[in-house]
Amino acid sequence: MATILITGASDGLGRALAEDLAADGRHTLLLHGRNKARLAGVAETTGGVPYQADFSSLDEVRRLAADVAAAHDRLDVLVNNAGVGFHAEGTERLTSKDGHELRLAVNYLAPVALSRALLPLLRRAVPSRIVNVASMGQQPVDLDDPQLTREYTDVAAYCRSKLALICHSLDLAQELSGSGVTVNSLHPAAFMPTTMSQNSGMDFVDSLEQGVAATRRLVDAPELAGVTGRYFDGRQEARAAAEAYDPGYRRRLAAITDPLL
Repeated sequence: MATILITGASDGLGRALAEDLAADGRHTLLLHGRNKARLAGVAETTGGVPYQADFSSLDEVRRLAADVAAAHDRLDVLVNNAGVGFHAEGTERLTSKDGHELRLAVNYLAPVALSRALLPLLRRAVPSRIVNVASMGQQPVDLDDPQLTREYTDVAAYCRSKLALICHSLDLAQELSGSGVTVNSLHPAAFMPTTMSQNSGMDFVDSLEQGVAATRRLVDAPELAGVTGRYFDGRQEARAAAEAYDPGYRRRLAAITDPLL
């Protein structure tokens, strides 16, 4: 039996993963969502505990962590799945409640802040896991313009936020090496039939079941016990964009990130 927190659990991949795990009938599921009605629906169908928070606000991210810590003394798995996708022709630059570019805030800063806030619970539950849902769509953050104030597009913002999350995953895995807390990231599947994919204007490619299977493997597969600092494309270990493996680039990104949190 494991206590598992899934962010973005009220729709799409997060909801499907929660339902898949609930079918075992042996896990305590903590379900995060932004939409109260949808979150209540998935909590009812899975028996999970709902936690509402808007990840465009770092204060709400920290409140979520505090609420989880107040109710639970351990956390076996954190699945950072919540995210903002893109519109294929999107060029309107939106900002978070903290004034950060929206996709950078929700897809990157929020999971970084949440992971760090929940580390005490994860350390108590070792061996424990952090699973970061990234994407094969990756672009390096312009370290001179991390908020993407120039030549903005939704697609660029999304791809930059996802590579940044992979970079953080590698850094955190290195930081936690030997602690019993593993950190891995993955591209679960391509353009699954979800609201996010539908909004992108792209044709569906892979099934939702493929994405769930790939993500769940990182959650509880015995063969991945102790495996950390890896990036997976579906069920296969893969290589992310080159910048993810450049220690100098990651140090500069982390130095830019820390003051934003």
